[in-house]
Amino acid sequence: MNTSSYSTSADIPRQRWLRIIPPILIACIISYMDRVNIAFAMPGGMDQELGISASMAGLAGGIFFIGYLFLQVPGGKIAVHGSGKKFIGWSLVAWAVISVLTGIVTSQYQLLALRFLLGVAEGGMLPVVLTMISNWFPDAERGRANAIVIMFVPIAGIVTAPLSGWIITALDWRWLFIIEGLLSIVVLVLWTLTIYDRPQEARWISDAEKKYLVETLAAEQRAIAGKEVKNASLSAVLSDRTMWQLIALNFFYQTGIYGYTLWLPTILKELTHSTMGQVGMLAILPYLGAIAGMFLFSSLSDRTGKRKLFVSVPLLGFALCMFLSVALKESIWLSYAALVGCGFFLQSAAGVFWTIPARLFSAEMAGGARGVINALGNLGGFCGPYAVGVLINLYSKDAGVYCLAISLALAALMALLLPAKCDAGNVSVSPVSTRKREA
Repeated sequence: MNTSSYSTSADIPRQRWLRIIPPILIACIISYMDRVNIAFAMPGGMDQELGISASMAGLAGGIFFIGYLFLQVPGGKIAVHGSGKKFIGWSLVAWAVISVLTGIVTSQYQLLALRFLLGVAEGGMLPVVLTMISNWFPDAERGRANAIVIMFVPIAGIVTAPLSGWIITALDWRWLFIIEGLLSIVVLVLWTLTIYDRPQEARWISDAEKKYLVETLAAEQRAIAGKEVKNASLSAVLSDRTMWQLIALNFFYQTGIYGYTLWLPTILKELTHSTMGQVGMLAILPYLGAIAGMFLFSSLSDRTGKRKLFVSVPLLGFALCMFLSVALKESIWLSYAALVGCGFFLQSAAGVFWTIPARLFSAEMAGGARGVINALGNLGGFCGPYAVGVLINLYSKDAGVYCLAISLALAALMALLLPAKCDAGNVSVSPVSTRKREA
């Protein structure tokens, strides 16, 4: 689809890739560090000091996602109608305060309360930043832009793993939360000075790049909606069948992602009988693999226009590697290789997956749709860690990992069952994308 006279021009400047992506990526990295540092704190002494069992550890890891529900839809709508920049700015302040307070908890119930509040504070982040990306990158670039931003997961893992291991070894688990919480304030300064919500607001953008973005994105919206959408209700978003398919897919995907992420340090420690410093170093390689996987599958998807295929294939790979990590456990290094394979596929489907809402709904609808998909889908982030903890108590760690593999296989199947209109070149207007509400 030729959306603009500029769409095939090689002369359009691309400053947005250097000006917009890095601060968004850095803010996301900090949020993820604050989210998953508990995975290192638990085997690093927190569980013993606070008397935390495996099931309670799973609950502490997962309760974050109950709080995560609350600001998903409001965050997406604020990014569409208001300022995502301000929303994330205040979020950074909240992350810093809550993380520091986590470093001084004295009971597991205080920990649960703070983990819940951290989930609330981080809840609007992903729909906000994905909406900001859709304001700056047309559909032909959006898969790669989303993938780079969602790369905060492996990059944060690469940074968090050795840093957390070093802090716990040199100091203790409490300083882990305090130091990483204070980093949020540093990032707040960077965020405030660099980010803009839309091309029309940026002072540094050239006239050629601004005109290209405004015209191309407007043409895409005309192609999707056919007419302007004044308002969009939550009931309209939830009435769409494909929305529920995306929610279910994301639920099973997030179950696998966070079950793996939050138990990886514990699994590595028990598999290799290493110190926390060594576990931190071993945890780097899966996240390095994740970067390669995200680049590979997002590039293939953008090049071919196939979204469904390049969501389902990484999910199947993730499920298989999860299964093999247990099946090969008699060989430490083969099992570790399978865990690295899990890392390769960990976020490979995510960048492609998040291009789909923008293809199905107008910009007005897509902001709320992202929030709903992320909010309800991320309940899997509660179920994954908690299910693993319960299965460890009742049966074994193997049972918990097999549960994650089954969840990922179900997500892969659901990706294949998505309608053809999810692929590029098959734009079909969702019924809710053309509805108007009376003013």
